Amino acid sequence: METDVAAARGLTHRTTWTPRVVLAVALVLVAAQTVVRGGLALDGNLYWDDLILTGRSSAMPLLSPEFLFYDHDGHFMPAAFLTAGVTTALAPLQWWAAASTLIVLQLLAALAVLRVLWLLLGPRPVLPALLALYLFAPLTVPSFAWWAAGLNSLPLQAALAWVAGDALLLARTGRRRYAVTGTLVAVGALAFFEKSVLVPWVAFAVLALVLRVDGTASPVRTAWRSARTLWVASAAVLAVWAVVYLNVADTGMRVPPLGEALRFAHHGTSLGLVPTLVGGPWRWERWPPGPPWAVPPWALVVAGWVVVIVAFVVSARCKQRTGWVWVSMVAYVAASQAAMMLARSGPDTTYELAQTLRYTSDSAVLLALGLALIIRAPRRTDTGRVGALAAPLASPAVATVIVTGLVASSVWSTVTFARAWNDNPGADYLTTARAQLSEHRDAPLLDQPVSLMTLLPVAAPWNRASRVFGPLADRPAFAAAISELRVLDESGRLVHATVEPLRWTAPGPEPGCGTRIGGAGGTVPMDGPLMIWEWTAQLNYFANADGTVAVGLGAGEPVEVPVQTGLNQAFVRLYGTGAHLSVQPRTPGLELCVGSGPVGVVVPGTEAVR
Repeated sequence: METDVAAARGLTHRTTWTPRVVLAVALVLVAAQTVVRGGLALDGNLYWDDLILTGRSSAMPLLSPEFLFYDHDGHFMPAAFLTAGVTTALAPLQWWAAASTLIVLQLLAALAVLRVLWLLLGPRPVLPALLALYLFAPLTVPSFAWWAAGLNSLPLQAALAWVAGDALLLARTGRRRYAVTGTLVAVGALAFFEKSVLVPWVAFAVLALVLRVDGTASPVRTAWRSARTLWVASAAVLAVWAVVYLNVADTGMRVPPLGEALRFAHHGTSLGLVPTLVGGPWRWERWPPGPPWAVPPWALVVAGWVVVIVAFVVSARCKQRTGWVWVSMVAYVAASQAAMMLARSGPDTTYELAQTLRYTSDSAVLLALGLALIIRAPRRTDTGRVGALAAPLASPAVATVIVTGLVASSVWSTVTFARAWNDNPGADYLTTARAQLSEHRDAPLLDQPVSLMTLLPVAAPWNRASRVFGPLADRPAFAAAISELRVLDESGRLVHATVEPLRWTAPGPEPGCGTRIGGAGGTVPMDGPLMIWEWTAQLNYFANADGTVAVGLGAGEPVEVPVQTGLNQAFVRLYGTGAHLSVQPRTPGLELCVGSGPVGVVVPGTEAVR
């Protein structure tokens, strides 16, 4: 009787979870992730590097080498620049357009992971559960929400899954089309992110591990032979790519001391990746304008490590030939951590950088592949007490509860991340500034750095208003010299401004004129020297005619300044050092009398421009 009941339950289980049902549930999960991630993306805004991408897009021809083959802080990513350029051309500084590219790329990555899991597991009921752990993993959330990061990470995630799937299909069928598509996808991923050099290696490892867990005698040799065309093509692509990359990008790698490396590893694993395995971190902190970083409670850190240890012990005791699967997962995570340390560590780098999770987000794909391989591996006949204790976890009801809890925990971490991510003063600045610039297009504005909450000076020259708002057509012009000083304040309002003096130009020796400047030009002394920097000079002058003069600071590059007949003033932004201004008329017959005026920094006032 008990045997009949068990058989009936098994039959019901198999009947319920048909291949069509498994696929339908998986696609519903993909749709649910698209909704969750779509809400997160559309509620965001352009941030930091995003503005560098849009600024470069408007400043350079779309298909020019200077635009595409640019070293962006050690990154080589021409396809990301091209995507940003097209998006900016179609919808300048419109966040919905940038968010749409993130949603599409995330959908492609999700479908690629579904495809490779199907190839590894077939239509098993466990497939949707494993897919859900990838789809809602908090590990991938920070790199998704940030456009510039998502243009790197999402194509890499898609390629890791797709090329691994093509390698499996090539080995199974021998059809060369999978070598072609796998190579093309790898090339595309490399064009988005240099870390995609790992894609062919991961594909080879997945194929070799599949062969190993299936019991093939020489898995590495068989993996090479069965998909040789893909590996040879990938090697050729990597060789060509390496030449281009090394000629374009300056990696600036630094090997940190051992103690520093261990602290980075602790922050990146115990306080970063590991809590996400149980749906953490739940909490995030942020110091604007920096991005959020994970701040998991210690209970969650401990729970994450317990899950890792239990999973390892159970798989080692209950499954055959899974040791190299664990080695491969750990190796990939370690490689990601090492790449972060080599590229980003330094005396000014905080360890919380590792807790932003951006540098290990693609590990979510590897963890899903690793778990699929462990599930695929054959069971041991004698699992002992470990197998008996783990058996209840394999029941559909218990597994469903566990996965549902992990997904709920992950969604909560996504919600709390969104709250921290939306604490972005730069977004309010952009919104206000766009409206103000559209309303006041009558006169040019002095080019200036944007709010510190939007871009710090380290991003120069792309932190200048002319670069940030360059994509907009509905705005005033920006210039290095103007006749009325109006600037954007820290909130994005257009206000009248003054020059806070650090030095003053001398009154000049000629009574009623000051310093006379004739056709041969001359110098206007200051009451002291200025260190090398970008300063603003207020020129109080009287001109005998309309024209143009070139004004410079010391040996700095001169700026063309339009002047008007009579008593006027001009505000000039100058880069240089020295104790005098040089003034050279460009218009024949033009003469000036230059009086005393401040040279220093622009200070926004409180009076708004009407």
